Amino acid sequence: MGVGRPEAPSIDRMERLVSAMGDPQRTAPVVHVTGTNGKGSTAQMATRLLMAQGLNVGTYTSPHLERINERITRNGEPIDDADFADQIAAIADLEVLAGVRPSYFEIVTASAFRWFADIAVDVMVLEVGLLGRWDATNVADAQVAVVTNVGLDHMELAGPTRADIAGEKAGIVKPGSTLVLGETDPEIGAIFRAEKPAITWERDVDFGTVENQLAIGGRLLDLRAPYATYPEVFLSVHGRHQGDNAAIALAAVESFFESPLDVEVVREAYAEVSVPGRFEVLGHQPLVIVDGAHNPAGADTFATVMTEDFAPVGEEILVTGFLRGRDPAEMLGALRADEAAWVICCTPPSPRGIPAEETAAAARAIGCEQVLVVADVARACDAALQRATADDAVLVTGSFYVVGEARAHLKRVLP
Repeated sequence: MGVGRPEAPSIDRMERLVSAMGDPQRTAPVVHVTGTNGKGSTAQMATRLLMAQGLNVGTYTSPHLERINERITRNGEPIDDADFADQIAAIADLEVLAGVRPSYFEIVTASAFRWFADIAVDVMVLEVGLLGRWDATNVADAQVAVVTNVGLDHMELAGPTRADIAGEKAGIVKPGSTLVLGETDPEIGAIFRAEKPAITWERDVDFGTVENQLAIGGRLLDLRAPYATYPEVFLSVHGRHQGDNAAIALAAVESFFESPLDVEVVREAYAEVSVPGRFEVLGHQPLVIVDGAHNPAGADTFATVMTEDFAPVGEEILVTGFLRGRDPAEMLGALRADEAAWVICCTPPSPRGIPAEETAAAARAIGCEQVLVVADVARACDAALQRATADDAVLVTGSFYVVGEARAHLKRVLP
């Protein structure tokens, strides 16, 4: 980000904006999700479970991959252009009344709240954009506050310790909330409990993943939640870590209803989960995977999933690029880029994109042997596909800007 720590963080501007709109964020109960990694997947799983219970679900997530509409969905379907334009226009009219100049993220967040109120959703699933306490989404009060985990990320805004970051994320826990705590460090847990939730459910104590096995096209799970157990649940996304996200989402939805769910309903919901841009398989022979592993922990998870779930017969060809605020050498190390046959470096299509040449220099410095600079993301994907045999794997990862651009291009060119 490179902008320095904000002097006095505040959600006052956002509060004034939603107040001028009649507080649309209070028109339905809220499941609010924060965490360093796994927020997006957990929000999608919770959405599927709530939909399977017959609810009309409004979900707000970030970032988007190809179109901004992806951030605001009803029952998994993005807001259409006309509705989105109407919401933006209404907020533009309110700026004078509210006496504020909202940021990009505040405008999109307010649009989501207003649309969810207009279409009368039964529940809102909100993914925090950044940290928690001062995030624009935090004008809503969580009925269920969900924490996936706490790692070291966004250090330019909070830190330097995990405890500092937890203190920011804990801001989504309101008195009266049920806290679903995926983070297992007791010292970190105490920071969330200090916000005085009505009930706290802890991973590995009150809920968790009992069995988590590799299956064709995903994982086969036995899940334990506060109110019931759920054996033999097929989850249609890749990676052992997604089993943890599935347990967290299940505990959150049980907490929302304060009761067990029907095991067949859970199976039906989890068999249909898709999380675009999160270890998403776009092609076979060669295997083509895109994943927004945008921080070191996510990069390490990406490398682990490749080893555990796929282990391609041939070689790995990596296409990657990062944003400012990331150390390319640290990210490439976490991705185990030195084990790839080729590392193709591109520049994310963002003002904060690190130039491909800089990433390539970092790749050479950590011992990558065949490093190629192809600044344009689509051309970088083409270069990878040209070098791949049917047994190889083309892996596109790093910034969501890279993954979004690559995903759109690969869907056009792959059979």
